[in-house]
Amino acid sequence: MPKMTGGDGPRPFTVIFSQQFKLEPYAGKPDIYHVGSILCLQYDDELMVTGSSDCTCIMWDIKANWKPIRRVRYHTAGVLDVCFDQKHIVSCSKDTTVCLWDRENGELIHRLSGHRGPVNAVQLRGNLAVSASGDGIAKLWNLVSGHCIKEFPSKDRGMACVEFSPDSLTIFAGGNDQVIYQFDASTGELIREMSGHHGLVRSLHLDSANGRLVSGSYDNTVRAYDIRTGHPIIHLTKWTASWILSAKLDYRRIIATSQDSRIVIIDFGFDLPGTDRLEHRLRPTLGSMTAGMGRLRK
Repeated sequence: MPKMTGGDGPRPFTVIFSQQFKLEPYAGKPDIYHVGSILCLQYDDELMVTGSSDCTCIMWDIKANWKPIRRVRYHTAGVLDVCFDQKHIVSCSKDTTVCLWDRENGELIHRLSGHRGPVNAVQLRGNLAVSASGDGIAKLWNLVSGHCIKEFPSKDRGMACVEFSPDSLTIFAGGNDQVIYQFDASTGELIREMSGHHGLVRSLHLDSANGRLVSGSYDNTVRAYDIRTGHPIIHLTKWTASWILSAKLDYRRIIATSQDSRIVIIDFGFDLPGTDRLEHRLRPTLGSMTAGMGRLRK
């Protein structure tokens, strides 16, 4: 993608073109932009939120040519993950905290403290959020009170990723001990452990409609599990030559990114009769997803 240049040198943004959008460059340098690496992002049809090593998040208006709306700042170290819904934005940081923001005006609602290590991942469901930290604990937060209401410990070492089921009943977490934990969010009980990876579990993504969980690991592999039994469904090896940083799935595809700059798309419906008609009926989206290229903090 070409860098924009002007009389004052390269500008800190890139022109992006796709079949859906044709973006026109700003007349001048934008007033709001990151001055560090962008470590995470999420988007929907109206808003994109990015988190950076410059300790801030920026909200971008997608319908207004991706114009930056505002910067929110309270973290004192890099922002490692971000998520949002129609009401809230949640960010987590190397500074060991989680911040809850008002999506409408960008005001800080709560600063959630309690982790003893960098918070690597966060998920949001209504008035609940779950965070996973390098301290080896996942925490469930009540966003109304700002209090931690449950803790979910690993058996050994830090956590790098977390998934929260859409019904808010189940939490999945993985990390340095190479195990994927499945917890009951209501009781705090450990339901099961899913094994198979031989390196840090860096990424989790839940396909709750089909009862599947996909994981990406620093052992260079992608695995999928049946969440009803914990049994492995598929094990994909030799697709990349480096760490898997993020893996997502829908009803027919697995998409993974890795440190060797490759994007791998495994399409189980490729060239099968009737797949296109099914696509129109289901049309699940892999949008609104966090970029899995943030820097993990242990």
